[in-house]
Amino acid sequence: MHSTLRTIGLFMLLIGLFTAIGYVIGGLYNDNWIVGALIFLVLAAILNCVSYFFSSKIVLWSYKAKIVGKEDAPRLHKLVSNICMKSDMPMPRIAIIPTSTPNAFATGRNKNNAVVAATEGLMTLLSDDELEGVLAHEMAHVKNRDILVMSVAATIAGAISFAARIVWFNMMFGGRGRGSDHPVLLLVVMITAPLAALLLQLAISRNREYKADREGALMIQRPLALARALEKLEEGNKRNPIRRGNPATSNMFIVNPFRGRGFITLFMTHPPMKKRIAKLHQLADETGFIG
Repeated sequence: MHSTLRTIGLFMLLIGLFTAIGYVIGGLYNDNWIVGALIFLVLAAILNCVSYFFSSKIVLWSYKAKIVGKEDAPRLHKLVSNICMKSDMPMPRIAIIPTSTPNAFATGRNKNNAVVAATEGLMTLLSDDELEGVLAHEMAHVKNRDILVMSVAATIAGAISFAARIVWFNMMFGGRGRGSDHPVLLLVVMITAPLAALLLQLAISRNREYKADREGALMIQRPLALARALEKLEEGNKRNPIRRGNPATSNMFIVNPFRGRGFITLFMTHPPMKKRIAKLHQLADETGFIG
């Protein structure tokens, strides 16, 4: 409950930040603070609707993930089916991502529209126990609707950055106007708003990862299998980061797939791997589950 309330609070802060930018822009450029805030609040609602219905299709397309049947990926279907029976969840669709980078993600707005995607490299690298741990982690995301929350958070964070860029271009090329009379305030908005949005998005993502690790490990009653898988994935993604895709979607993967890209390493979407593994070992000690 505490984790859920924390996520809701962070998410509301993100929407509030987007609305606040509208308030500032409306006031500085049209002398109408309330209208600016309302317009941006409506935009936030529209963006949320788009994310709700289309985010899963967009992310699958961007990574060229292909939906596969039982005959095409019997190993994946068997493991996911076992997890679904243990957790009393409907069977999601299964997709394979054509890359040697070992990773996985889940997408979909609810349990009945979920897709669990695994890379070719993931299936090559992990044993059945370890792969089941990774898939259980993704099914925990599906169960908790984490993917919907994180997709919407990423969309709003991106919109905040876009709004800040509009202010910047208007200052640079729009000539003098009401907004140009407050250059310091506009500069503060341009710098702090995108950074604050990013930090809130990261907080939401990290919070959900810890929870999915715990729930996924409890689903299969083998926390150490997931811990071993995370160790392998951490090393595998450092050696062979994914070569295509949008870094804004990195929070959807079980480990960050863009490790090899300089500036991105300053703002990680996932908790430190050592802490995730330590928590899984602690869970094994508390429950007596091994494997």
